[in-house]
Amino acid sequence: MREEFSFLTHSGNKIRASLFYESFGEIKPCLILVHGFKGFKDWGFWPYTAEFFSKNGFNVLSFNFSHNGVGDSLTEFDELGKFAENTISLEIDELNEIVDSVHNGLIKNLNCNLIGLIGHSRGGAVSILVSAINKNVNALAVWASVAKLDRYTERQKKEWREKGFIEVLNSRTNQMMRLNVSLLEDIESKKNSVLNIEKAVKNLNKPFLIIHGEQDLTVPLIEGKLLYEYADKNLTEMEIIPSTGHTFDIVHPFESSNKKFDRVLIKTLEFFKKNLILN
Repeated sequence: MREEFSFLTHSGNKIRASLFYESFGEIKPCLILVHGFKGFKDWGFWPYTAEFFSKNGFNVLSFNFSHNGVGDSLTEFDELGKFAENTISLEIDELNEIVDSVHNGLIKNLNCNLIGLIGHSRGGAVSILVSAINKNVNALAVWASVAKLDRYTERQKKEWREKGFIEVLNSRTNQMMRLNVSLLEDIESKKNSVLNIEKAVKNLNKPFLIIHGEQDLTVPLIEGKLLYEYADKNLTEMEIIPSTGHTFDIVHPFESSNKKFDRVLIKTLEFFKKNLILN
């Protein structure tokens, strides 16, 4: 079953979400799916992923960050003004609030005894940063996660500060998407504190799965290896998927799965069964 709904955060921002379940009301572990930069809950592999896990013993919550740029259309970037205003700190606040709401049974009366996160790309970084400080997250998996948030050249930063924004191209939609300087200021002012991924990984102290494509050009494999280097090896697993890139050969609109993405799903399922169901 799939149920669509929305709710407002404490700050009054609208979160659009999907709930996937086999039998509503049954107490099960819950997985929260966390999209990345220029991502959204209905992109490519996310609905397929949610259905896969809901059929394998989990309740699944998929959502759009309030400022991800996708509005009521659910599939188009029709809120570019909000996209421009987004920051990492805002996404951390929203994911923290969602985790706590799920834990306390405040979202659609969802009954969850344990909570896991699956974050892709920048969503992996946000998931790491939240998991390190939120005791209600019991296990974490990241796919193609970044290991650093400051990803901009000095030339880009100079232009960003001078103009008050930069623009990035969405190659899929051919839209120019503005990023206000508030994003840069957020990253730079907090890079040694709440946005320090290395420190967060070292403080995780919970089961952690890292999956990365061997040929990822968007977020190179070295970043996945860095996360593993930072992590407690007694609690961490890493899986490198050969001959595939940032989205494991999945495109949008979704067509079908493939052997590489199936491996991602199966490895992630084994991880969460071991750490959320058997425990």
